Amino acid sequence: MFTSQDVMKLRQMTGVGMMDCKKALEATDGNFDEAIKFLREKGMATAAKKAGRIASEGLVLSYKNNGVCTLVEVNCETDFVARGDQFKNFVTGVAEYVANNNINTLEELVAAKTADVNEAIAKIGEKIAIRRFVKYVENNSTVDSYIHMGGKIGVVVEASKNIPAEVIHDVALQIAAAKPSYVSKDEVPQDEIAKEKEILKAQALNEPNPKPVNIIEKMVEGRINKYYKDVCLLEQPFVKNGDMSIAQYLKASNASIIRFTRFEMGEGLEKKQDDMASEVQAQLDKLKK
Repeated sequence: MFTSQDVMKLRQMTGVGMMDCKKALEATDGNFDEAIKFLREKGMATAAKKAGRIASEGLVLSYKNNGVCTLVEVNCETDFVARGDQFKNFVTGVAEYVANNNINTLEELVAAKTADVNEAIAKIGEKIAIRRFVKYVENNSTVDSYIHMGGKIGVVVEASKNIPAEVIHDVALQIAAAKPSYVSKDEVPQDEIAKEKEILKAQALNEPNPKPVNIIEKMVEGRINKYYKDVCLLEQPFVKNGDMSIAQYLKASNASIIRFTRFEMGEGLEKKQDDMASEVQAQLDKLKK
């Protein structure tokens, strides 16, 4: 039904202890989504935002030129390679190619860059995969990007044309740090809200000495407001000034955010089970050849 590796994966996704993860998988017949929901209902796991852990190596980089801004993620096998200039130059080249060519799908990009990928693999000596990209074009608007932690996290933002450079930069930094999923509450799907309310209600009912149902309903509404602050950019406290929300910060310059994309390198991918010593030895062995 499930393996010890599955238990470890659930532990990494939720931060919950091994035995509780095992019980959750047993209770849900090995279904990961249901196991996460089970743990959250018991008050053991935080929101599913933590499920997307860094699980692979590579870089997220951006390129901007003539009102076009791109963000790409390219994966490799080891952090040793990801930190090298050769790989960084390759990823930058991919981002530049997307910006300067009529590329609409990942399949088109991979097909166009197959020869370059194969050449890079031959030079670097590791598997390289172009994983995803986005391309924003200014259309009576302003686009900008922000790369965090040397390529571990990347953000591209489209905002109203009047937005000051400092403000759009701050918003991009906010997205990188606070990991919102939507711009505003209006964008959150109703079925997602209903699911969250169901989980929050189950949490309240599972607490010692649970409150009456009418009190629980009010508690759930209060916790939903906190949920909005977690997932909606405009509702979040500004990371540079916790006394105001992002909506209030934008209001000061009469600016607005249209959309954004945030890539976190390797999120949702399995990380190869090598320890650091093995990785270093593998690189030394390559140098000897």
